Amino acid sequence: MAWRIGIDSGGTFTDVCLFDDASGQVAVWKVPSTPDDPSRAIARGTQEGTERVGAKPGDVAYFGHGTTVGTNALIQHRGVRTGLITTDGFRDLIEIGRQKRPDLYDLQVDKAAPLVTRDLRFGVAERLRHDGSVETPLDEDGVRQAARELREAGVKAVAIGFLYGFVRPEHEETARRIVAEEFPEAFICASHEVAPEFREYERISTAVVNAYLGPVMQGYIQRLAERLKELGVTTTPHLTQSNGGVIGFDMAARLPVRTVLSGPSTGVVAAQAIGRMTGIENLITFDMGGTSSDVALLRGGEAKLASEANVHGYPIKAPMLDIHTVGAGGGSIAAIDSGGLLKVGPRSAGADPGPVCYARGSTEPAVTDANVVLQTLNPTHLLGGRMPIDQALSKQAIGRIADQLGLDLMATAQGIVSVVTANMAKAIRVISVQRGHDPRDYALVAFGGAGPLHAARLARELEMKRIVVPRNPGIGCALGLLLTDLRANFATTRLATLGDGLVPDMAEIFAGLEAQAEHWFAEETVAPADRELKRTADLRYHGQNYELAIDVPDGPITPTTIRALADGFAEAHKRLYGFVAEGEPVQLVTYRVEAIGFVPKAEFRPEPDAGPDASAAIMGRREVWFPEAGGFVDCALYDRDKLKSGNLIEGPAIIEQMDATTVLLPGMTARVEPYLNLILETP
Repeated sequence: MAWRIGIDSGGTFTDVCLFDDASGQVAVWKVPSTPDDPSRAIARGTQEGTERVGAKPGDVAYFGHGTTVGTNALIQHRGVRTGLITTDGFRDLIEIGRQKRPDLYDLQVDKAAPLVTRDLRFGVAERLRHDGSVETPLDEDGVRQAARELREAGVKAVAIGFLYGFVRPEHEETARRIVAEEFPEAFICASHEVAPEFREYERISTAVVNAYLGPVMQGYIQRLAERLKELGVTTTPHLTQSNGGVIGFDMAARLPVRTVLSGPSTGVVAAQAIGRMTGIENLITFDMGGTSSDVALLRGGEAKLASEANVHGYPIKAPMLDIHTVGAGGGSIAAIDSGGLLKVGPRSAGADPGPVCYARGSTEPAVTDANVVLQTLNPTHLLGGRMPIDQALSKQAIGRIADQLGLDLMATAQGIVSVVTANMAKAIRVISVQRGHDPRDYALVAFGGAGPLHAARLARELEMKRIVVPRNPGIGCALGLLLTDLRANFATTRLATLGDGLVPDMAEIFAGLEAQAEHWFAEETVAPADRELKRTADLRYHGQNYELAIDVPDGPITPTTIRALADGFAEAHKRLYGFVAEGEPVQLVTYRVEAIGFVPKAEFRPEPDAGPDASAAIMGRREVWFPEAGGFVDCALYDRDKLKSGNLIEGPAIIEQMDATTVLLPGMTARVEPYLNLILETP
């Protein structure tokens, strides 16, 4: 048998999904994460997961991995000591930024500290004009001196970013060569390598983040590769990127900035596949884990690809799925704020010590504790019996908060769930209502260990009528690793007014980007029949400072292409901003090409209809607190593994499985569709 394995390393658990190409068998497993060295949990999950299906690590034909190592290093400022070499007079650019406060109405909020301290930022004489002409040649001696001083200062990584380096990279390339000669042991990154686009602040910030994370990711990848080799895994491992595709370990080590959304991106990929299975094209994904919730919007079955994001205060120009994250997870801690009100998150109990019910020393109640008290979660154990929990400890911890609030125990536990639901609803409104989409027109796809537990209340808050719960929701991101392809993105900025006269230049620029993509295909040994290119262009009205990405039709660039871009831009602008500025000139800013290398993926097969009777899956009953029903309600407990295609369940009910728990509120129904996904509906 040839097994394909996807492993997603989360803040609380490391999820494992195995798929047998021959039989179509799917197996899932979870092990506690090891935040000090995530590779230990991954190795353990690989070994235990393969043993569980009677296989050996050597039977693994494909290994995909999603990680939060880069993200966590950035959030916690655990990168390496980094230096910056830039154009003379611009050493403070990464600190000045756009001169905007992080929060318009919070006068006390602090900006994110620059990743390179001022004493490690060096300006050297050089200057390029916007058209690529050289105004001041590069001072090579100045670069050499800066490299020597950085080496003496003990830095581990060096970022290089010059003005207009994206137009003409020769100065950056020369500086890179000189730094490598003077400081060969350093991790070196030039801005044109990671973000060949305009806006020098964001471009240089991206280069700095990449350098800051480079040695961290290199060390992690090396440790993981060694552990996999010791286990006997012989296949070439892949790491998922923020754009939802995968790349080899070598490229991930060179470009760690492309992995800052490595974990949640493949959950969106899995949701796309589930949308195709169920025939539901318009989806909002809801991935709730132990520390955070990630949401994204899929329109027409496709997730939007953003070219830029602000990750914990640091602008990053790298292709990434448009995912919005909020600090609301099962481990989010409930507390009383300075105003005497209940607050939930963003602090999290994490994997260690975890929620109070884990009995590992925590005394601050988390969202998981509230669900244990309400008994929407099993009050005695999790993970199919592998993890015992203590409900009495949860009651004691929440009881202390209840006393401070002057409420009873159950009202306080329900209040914690209601607050975290409001936080998650706010996140969904950011990617839907604020961008011209009505969430009522979409179905909610709930996954992650805590997603199905909270999906019904979240959907009710947003007046969404339909919820999709995947067959194995708790390992959604790990599953997505088995459904994604190789992806790489290429871009260049050339500002010009959109019109028929732009046809020759546009054709030449796209031809250059496509040549880069073909070179990448060759490096990744992608067969010609498995290659696909997608073209987009960033457009804006003259005078605007933000662009919209518009699809470029396939085929030769002609005046018809120009008209299609203009029409696409008008439609997108009206949807997002509510108007079209008739007669205003449109500017084309950045050209983009996405290269997709198709690889064999897990293929799921529909099951025959077994009828609506789901009584064979009932494994017991439990009292569950539902405020809409006035208190505790006697609910049937269903074993998800015993549900068959066509089965119908009426709420209130609880559906349990090893990796997640699904809650049906009173009045809701759940139907098992042919691929064994649950479709929850509210009348």
